[in-house]
Amino acid sequence: MGKSKTTKFKRPQFNSVGLPANSMKEVDAEEEDHGDDSCPAAELLEKLQSPSADVREFACASISRVVQQSQTIPGFLQRDAVRRLGPMLLDSSPAVRETATGALRNLSACGGQEVCEDMVKHDVMTPLTALLRECCAGFESAAVPMKDQKNAVEDVANEAVNLLWNLCESSSQALSVFNKAGLLDVVVQCLERHPHNVELATSAGTLWNMKASLPAARQAQTLNAVVATLSQCLDLDPGTLIPELRQAEEVRHRNTPAAPDIEDPAAGELAVEEMDEEEEAPKHKKNGKAVRADNDFSDLLPRGKEELREATALLTAQQTSLEIIVNMCCSDDPSDDEWEEESSSDESDMGPDGLCDGVSNLMSPLCLSAEVQGALINHSIPEKVLKKTEFPRKEAMDVCHQNPSWRSLIKKMQRVQSRALTSLHSILSTMDAESLGGAAALQGAAQHLSTLVFGAAEIPKDEEFLEAVISAMRSLLQMIASKNIPQCMTPQQLMSLSEAATRCDVVSVRVNAVAILGITGSTLAKEKGTAETLQMIGNALLQVATKDAHLVVNGEALDALFDVFADGDEAETAAKNIQLLPALKALQPVFKAKIRKEGRGKYSPQQLCVLDNIKVNLRRFIGYLETVVKK
Repeated sequence: MGKSKTTKFKRPQFNSVGLPANSMKEVDAEEEDHGDDSCPAAELLEKLQSPSADVREFACASISRVVQQSQTIPGFLQRDAVRRLGPMLLDSSPAVRETATGALRNLSACGGQEVCEDMVKHDVMTPLTALLRECCAGFESAAVPMKDQKNAVEDVANEAVNLLWNLCESSSQALSVFNKAGLLDVVVQCLERHPHNVELATSAGTLWNMKASLPAARQAQTLNAVVATLSQCLDLDPGTLIPELRQAEEVRHRNTPAAPDIEDPAAGELAVEEMDEEEEAPKHKKNGKAVRADNDFSDLLPRGKEELREATALLTAQQTSLEIIVNMCCSDDPSDDEWEEESSSDESDMGPDGLCDGVSNLMSPLCLSAEVQGALINHSIPEKVLKKTEFPRKEAMDVCHQNPSWRSLIKKMQRVQSRALTSLHSILSTMDAESLGGAAALQGAAQHLSTLVFGAAEIPKDEEFLEAVISAMRSLLQMIASKNIPQCMTPQQLMSLSEAATRCDVVSVRVNAVAILGITGSTLAKEKGTAETLQMIGNALLQVATKDAHLVVNGEALDALFDVFADGDEAETAAKNIQLLPALKALQPVFKAKIRKEGRGKYSPQQLCVLDNIKVNLRRFIGYLETVVKK
């Protein structure tokens, strides 16, 4: 059918303990929802004027957390939150700068395009530009000689560049300010910090989004700088580093006396007051750790969790790097976003007469420029992405399972694997076999993917993993088939994959499983003695075409049947044995009726166009089978 949608990704959000918002939400799901009154916008914004840096920092951190619930955002905007947070970006306290920028970053990420445009109208770019320039000027002077200490200026810059990234992605006015203010050089300086601050450098995605605005002379330099950073980031091994960081945390805790409660009565009163507003102490948990009903509000501040923050930053950096690689391989054709991921393809076998006007570009193969392909290959990105598709190391998983505050990293490690599989799918969709190492390399990759899927007693059920691995497998098998390279999946594996996909609620998983059956079946149809296997494949495809509730999946199954039984003695024998002709004749009016009744309301114009073509091809294919029967 149509081209698979190549997913585009956005960054995670900041939160008040320096961890990605997604991991916070997983923990917060266990907490009671106290509604909008749990932390009123007016009170938090008022505390921004406090003479105490700790109070200002806590207010910013609390705002950062609260605005992750999108329903609270209007309350902050109505109270002029952007203009009141703006001066905090240039606060005398680095901690206030970081948390204030993080609060604005979350506001931009959770509020979407409309909020981003409103933020730019309220002049957030002026303090943000000044902050970025101050950060860059202070990179070297603020560098701390002790190896184990972090550069606070770089932490602030990281939040600032991510805020800039969000704004420029959503607002043309922000992009205009970016160009007029000459912020390209500032972002490049942030990128150059990659030898010792991968988290900051990974915000190089900003540069990728700016590529169309860069002078031609700077594009190659920028591209190589971005890819070099991504490459170095992917070289890091969480399987080794996470156990080391956890051990370092234990050593630090053994060598550090317990911190006393806050003695400042005002600060203590604030902590208790805000604690009461945000949750019912002491029973609730935050980041897996019980919150005490005393004056300690360190859990709400980005301090005291250095090793966990570093581990989280590592995984976030690798996830973001993989997402940037996917975006590099994405076509910028707006139609990509219109063609939903449920659609899929085997474009190579589809003739021009099978396309509707206006959809030919949509269904053509993705195109990767020579410059981008060269940069990815020169930095060994395909090999490094394949390496990242492996399951997380047992040592790292064990460490995280054993420590409640580190358990959120398990999902992040799994997400890195899934993003790597999606990235592999994009690479396979946009590069040729020779660039990827030829037949031997492709067979090795196919064997690796088969091990991921079939290595355990049963196929993994995690939908995110299954969706990513099956799309990568489909792209790889299509490339292997086009080069007549022997495939490595057995008929039994094919059937088990098909059965697992049938039970999955994710439509794209079912679509890709059907496509894999079609790719493998069309290859087998050219070989001798394969009629029995073709019968299994044919029956499975007929089941999907008849019984799946989603029209796109029905259409993909029919498309696969056309490929498998289009030609060859083995295919003719199998088609007769499974009574394919009468089955398709019975299905034809049902398929047409479903398109007529369900199509207009549930499916996009592009999907309907493809489905209409399958309807036409079904009629033609039935005619072909009728001539075969008469032989």
